[in-house]
Amino acid sequence: MTRFTQSIFTRRMFLAGAAASALAMPAIVRAQDRKTAKVSIGRQPYAAGNSPLTQRMINEKMLEKAAAELGYDLTVDWRDYPSALPMVEAFVSGDLDIGMWGNTPIVRLLSQAQPINILTVGEGHMRMVLATRKGSPIKTIEDLKGKTVGALVGGDPYNALSQMLLQELGDADPRAFNINIVNTPTQAVAASLPEGMDASVVIYPAFLKANAETGLTGIINSFGYTEAGYSGPAGEGEGHLLPGVKKSKFYPDGYYLHRSFWICSDRIVGDDAVIGQAFLIAAQRALAELQKVDPKDISQSVAKYWGLDPALGAKVVGDEVLFQRGWIWPTEGDAAAVSQISQFMVAGKMIPEALSWDQVKAAFGKAAPLLQKAYEGTGKVPDESGFTDKNAKDLRGLPAWQLDRWKAPS
Repeated sequence: MTRFTQSIFTRRMFLAGAAASALAMPAIVRAQDRKTAKVSIGRQPYAAGNSPLTQRMINEKMLEKAAAELGYDLTVDWRDYPSALPMVEAFVSGDLDIGMWGNTPIVRLLSQAQPINILTVGEGHMRMVLATRKGSPIKTIEDLKGKTVGALVGGDPYNALSQMLLQELGDADPRAFNINIVNTPTQAVAASLPEGMDASVVIYPAFLKANAETGLTGIINSFGYTEAGYSGPAGEGEGHLLPGVKKSKFYPDGYYLHRSFWICSDRIVGDDAVIGQAFLIAAQRALAELQKVDPKDISQSVAKYWGLDPALGAKVVGDEVLFQRGWIWPTEGDAAAVSQISQFMVAGKMIPEALSWDQVKAAFGKAAPLLQKAYEGTGKVPDESGFTDKNAKDLRGLPAWQLDRWKAPS
């Protein structure tokens, strides 16, 4: 072989090798070819499943990595919020791209035709505990008659209480039982049970902390089971299933179908839809990684927010629907939470009329193609049968990318 032909041969081999390398890494976009963008994300780290999940995403820069694979050089502004209200204000003013809210603010904005899109499930199946002081004469839900009860008005704790009353006493309106409701704007207030309140509804992380520190005692929970302070027809102490919960539309989830969702602006499912897709990929990857971690260690990754020792923190992890499922995708059953809560909000005179099923489906519509891409790009977990598993302990159904086959809840 002459030097000339050898040079040609070497050059061809080099080019062939370069081409092969490019084909071997099709998902990675060269840094100089990436689009530069920023995204602001609000989370509620004092709540439940969203806390360790987002903490993993933050610590490992998982969103930035997923975005880079899809061609974006992304700068992420993570923001911590104590509740949904200040997050809603930031979103409506255009100062927040993605946020994690409960059903109540989502329904309220949808009823106002605000440009809000439901991206995916943020957390769910959080235990809410009807609690009172140690030694209190309140032992059953019947004992609340004529008492003062604290709850986050317009939020999940109040909605859970209303459903407990409906299924066990026959009316969702506390006034029917001369129950005075006092708004508890934060879970710290609810768990402290200030003077003048006889009982309150507290989310599980806050309840466990107060139970350990002050002796706050649970009576019943939103799953339909008794807590340690119960004494009544169902038995003594914790773990007894109350009869009314089986009448709930949300059973087996409980009296109330708790779901909080990641919502986003039109930009995240429109012009910058790659950011939405990257967020979904990163969240699913984070959950898959956490599935391999001991629940005690998961809880300790957010100990500064929950304030729980490993054993108690593991209980919060164990209740979380995302960890029970192993996937983040919203389903027909999750969408039913939005639909049904809108009906409760009409009864509570918070909105003029319930959302139609078409309105609910439309809220999931723009994100549906991104969800399917992320589902396929992260290994298709679960397989199709997992969405409609009749033995599951939570309400499921077809995924959002099949919403054209969703049926309105009865």
